[in-house]
Order: sequence, then structure tokens, then C-alpha cells
Amino acid sequence: HYIFMATANGTVKKTALTDFSRQRSVGLRALQLEEGDVLVGTAITKGDSDVMLFSTEGKAVRFRETDVRAMGRTARGIRGIRLPAEHRMISLIIPQDEGRVLTVSENGYGKRTRTVDFPTKGRGGKGLIAISTSERNGNMVGAVHVFEGDELMLISNQGTLVRTRSDEVSVQGRNTQGVRVIRTRGGEKLVGVQRIDEPDEEP
Repeated sequence: HYIFMATANGTVKKTALTDFSRQRSVGLRALQLEEGDVLVGTAITKGDSDVMLFSTEGKAVRFRETDVRAMGRTARGIRGIRLPAEHRMISLIIPQDEGRVLTVSENGYGKRTRTVDFPTKGRGGKGLIAISTSERNGNMVGAVHVFEGDELMLISNQGTLVRTRSDEVSVQGRNTQGVRVIRTRGGEKLVGVQRIDEPDEEP
């Protein structure tokens, strides 16, 4: 097993889980970050998964995990997605065919798209459109993997929280704008979305 990591500047890294077997009270360095860069996503993988990266530009790349060799804990990683200067990477997803990718934009629009609609291509490219970042939509601010029956929490920069069922968000193709998922007021922007993963209630 591996820990797969992705950062805001589009860097990815894969490190064997056994490299973290000897813990220290002060923790272990998992990734050497460049100045101004931050870690935005991690996942436990088996070495043969697909990897999806999403950017604020509304783009996504999907590549095979085998395209990234395993590296030591202190390594910086390699390029996963190529980003324009004004954009950053915001989400790492390890896709499953029965799931959907839910994408949302800063002006409150979103959609679900089948994972099979994202073809597997090489690592390090600019990616394909995941959601149209039109003037109506604004930039993409979130991408999460959802399944039938899931619930979502949406939050705005003014502290507005909306909880909704993912099934209420339309399923659309990649190059579309989506539908309204949260109504924003003047100057308000959607800043994040999170799948709610609650344990089953005990009988």
C-alpha cells in the first residue's frame, strides 16, 4: 500500500506506507513542500489505482497510479497537472466506476458527472474540462467523489451552510455548466463542498 499526495501547485507523490511504520512523537515528514505550496489531498492506494486531479480552472486529469514511481518521505514529488499561473489544484480523487464526480463553482452551480466520462490519459497535462468555468459559474472550488444516497455540505465565504442530498444534483456531461446548488447573495462565494460520511445508526 502507498500514501498518494497532491499539492496546490499540481505536484503529486507516492510513498510506500511502510515508510511511516516507525512513528516519532514529533511526527514524520511526508512531503517536502516548496515555498507557498500546500498539501490539498491524500489517499491510501494499492499501487494499481487511477488518480484524478482537479483545478480551479475547471480542468481534470486522470492517469494511472503506475505513472508515478514510489519516492522517499523527503522527496518533493513530480508534476501531476500543468496549471496556469493564476490557478491551483484543489482536489485529489481515487475514482470508482460506480461513483460520480460532483463539481461545484464559486457562484453556486454544480453537477454530477460519471467517472467513466473522464478518460485515462498521461500525467502532467493541462487536463480536460470537468465543469465549464463561465462568467456565470466562476472558478471551480470543489470536486468530491459521491455515491447514491450520499449527503453533501456546502459552505460559502460568509459562513452559510447548506446540507443537501447528492442525488438532487443533476447528472451531466463534462463540458457543461451545471445547475444551481446554493443561492449566493451579493459578494458571496461558495468556497467548499464536502461529502458527509456518517456511520450507520445503531438499531
